[in-house]
Amino acid sequence: MILDSYDKAILRAIQEDGKITNQDLADLVGLSPSACLRRVKVLEDSGIVSSYKGILNSNKLGLSLMAIVSISMDKHTTERFDFFEKQIAIIPEVIECLLITGQSADYMLKILVTDLEHYHQILLGKITKIPGVSGVHSSFVLNRIIENRPIPIY
Repeated sequence: MILDSYDKAILRAIQEDGKITNQDLADLVGLSPSACLRRVKVLEDSGIVSSYKGILNSNKLGLSLMAIVSISMDKHTTERFDFFEKQIAIIPEVIECLLITGQSADYMLKILVTDLEHYHQILLGKITKIPGVSGVHSSFVLNRIIENRPIPIY
């Protein structure tokens, strides 16, 4: 799909405010409300806009400790990776899981917990019990400098 300047403006705007009304969006990008709505629908149907979500403040919810965790696997097989991915997906404290390359680790996890004790329970009670996990390296976030940044639209 080729994006024109209106599509790009729409994408920028809805990343900044997913609750923007169609009328306000149309006014912002310089389209009629019906034309704007049609374009948003096309962007959604094409999969460029995949969902709308609220961004929550984890600290206000008592989840003040973020861990970045590198996971190494014992075998590099599709079956082993598929099993790990299914198991890690059911741990709600894991808010991101990335398959990576270029390091000794195979996966990078972002985990949100209340405190070190909570992290300890997740690590020893769930993550290290997943068959195939052979190494874990944890780092703890001191400050979130850039977070939830919109995707650049060129």
